[in-house]
Amino acid sequence: MSIRPGSIEHIRLEMESLLDRLAPEAPEDQRAMVADVLRSGVMLLHDGCDSGQIKLMSKAVKEMRRSWQVFNHYRGVRKVTIYGSARTPEDHPDYDVARVFGRKMADEGWMAITGAGDGIMKAGHEGPTREASFGLRIRLPFETSANDVIEGDPKLVSFRYFFTRKLMFMAHADAVAVFPGGFGTMDELFEALTLIQTGKSGLVPIVLVEGEEGYWPAWQEFVVGQLQKKGFISPEDESLIHLAESPEDARDHIMQFYRRYHSSRYVGPTFVIRMSLPLTDEQVETLNEEFADVVDGGRMSLSQALRGETDHLDLPRLTFVHTRRDWGRMRQLLDRINELP
Repeated sequence: MSIRPGSIEHIRLEMESLLDRLAPEAPEDQRAMVADVLRSGVMLLHDGCDSGQIKLMSKAVKEMRRSWQVFNHYRGVRKVTIYGSARTPEDHPDYDVARVFGRKMADEGWMAITGAGDGIMKAGHEGPTREASFGLRIRLPFETSANDVIEGDPKLVSFRYFFTRKLMFMAHADAVAVFPGGFGTMDELFEALTLIQTGKSGLVPIVLVEGEEGYWPAWQEFVVGQLQKKGFISPEDESLIHLAESPEDARDHIMQFYRRYHSSRYVGPTFVIRMSLPLTDEQVETLNEEFADVVDGGRMSLSQALRGETDHLDLPRLTFVHTRRDWGRMRQLLDRINELP
C-alpha cells in the first residue's frame, strides 16, 4: 500500500526516520514522543495556521526546553515555589518574613523558585541566597531587568508567556508558599489550588504566610463563606491550604508533609504512594477503615516497586486503585500517613 506524500502517516514515517538518524542513542519511546512534537509542528503548515500562531508555538516550546535545561541540573533537590507581590517594600513585614522563610527552607536543604522582580520575589532570593534560588522572569514593558540578587545567574530564565512560566513554577514545586499580593499572586494561588484539586498536579503543601495579620484570614473568610458554603468547593478542599502563623510554622508544615510521604504516581489505574518510612500492617488497616471512600474497589496494601516504575525503587509503597477525585480527602490521607507513629 503506497503512502501519499504529505499525509499524516507519511509525515510520521519521515519524522521517525529523521530521529533514527539524528538521535539513534535515545530510547525508542522518547524518539516516538519527539516525533509527535515534530509532526505537530509540520501539521501547522497543513492546517492553515498563520504566522502568529506558529510563532507562539515555536517560542513556547523553546521556553519550556530552556527551563528544563536549567532545572534538570537540580533533580532530586526539593524546591519551594514562592509567590507574592512585586510591590512589597523592603521595609515591610511581609518582605522580612519572606526572607526569613526562604532562609529557613535553605537550611533544610531546599531551593527556592520565584519570579525575578522586586518585592517578595527579591526577598525570596535574599533568604536562601542566589546559590539556592531560581528566577523565572516575565518580560513586561515596565519590568525589563531582574532584581540585583539573581541578575546574571545561570538559574535565571526569561519568559515571554505567562502560561509557560506558570507551568515551570508548578512543575518543579515540592511546596508552594504564598505571600500577600495582587491579581498576579491570586492568579498563581488559585491556579495551584485548581491543579491540585483536579489531580492535574501532584499533591504538595500550600502555605499562606504574611508579616502583618489580616490579609490571609480575610481571604480564608471569603473562600469559606462564599465558595464553600455555596457548594462551589468541598469542605475537604480546605485541607489543601495552611495559614501559617510564622515563617517557622510554614517551614514546619512543609517538612511534616514529607515526614513519611515521599512522592506518588499512577501505574495504570493503581495509585502508588512512596514512603521514606514504612507502615505496619495494623496502620494500613487503620487507613483502610478511615479512607475507604478514596479507594475504587479493593483495599490499600503495602507493596514494593511496581512494574513500570523506574525511580525510587527501594522505597516502600502503599498502593490502591484510586477514585481519581476528592483530592482534598487525598491530602487528608497523606496527613494521616505522616502523623502515624
